[in-house]
Amino acid sequence: MTLTHPTLARQLVPAPSVAWDLVLIAGGAAFVAALAQAEIPLQPVPLTLQTLGVLLVGAALGWKRALAALALYVAAGAAGLPVYAGGASGLMNSAGTGVRASLGYLISYPFAAALVGFLVERYALDRRFLGTCLAMLAGSVVIYAFGLPVLSAVTGLKGGALLTAGLTPFLLGDTIKLVLAALLLPTVWRFVRR
Repeated sequence: MTLTHPTLARQLVPAPSVAWDLVLIAGGAAFVAALAQAEIPLQPVPLTLQTLGVLLVGAALGWKRALAALALYVAAGAAGLPVYAGGASGLMNSAGTGVRASLGYLISYPFAAALVGFLVERYALDRRFLGTCLAMLAGSVVIYAFGLPVLSAVTGLKGGALLTAGLTPFLLGDTIKLVLAALLLPTVWRFVRR
């Protein structure tokens, strides 16, 4: 299966180098880290702009660089850099549930970004509002598919209590982020094509 459509990054720099790829990967990780600091401290999982960053990085960089960028982001936080929500770090924070409750969501980020990047490269979904919505929705499903089972394992929450803690508080925010991305990406493409 051929990935035939350029990403925004490829459109802007048609012949990238390894150095350029490394800059994009580091920049993608830094972008997500910056958005993670915009936080509403809900318990057990905070509400942040982090997932918006994950999905935008996927669309802008394509699946390979997005996978690398989000793997770098997760690894940086695991290594102790304060890049997670609220400046947290470490994957198994021993002070309460903390980062542990978010572990599944964090682990999902490279996969969610890679899926969005793949959809963009294969089907050019980021060029139109509805296509961008579909790509972002697919990435969001991956985030919850990883996040909810791990949240359940860490907190012991099940059924409705699990959904109340790990899904429903985020649905409105995720919808707003999805629409924001769906407005932003096609607009950027219009400027890039001029």
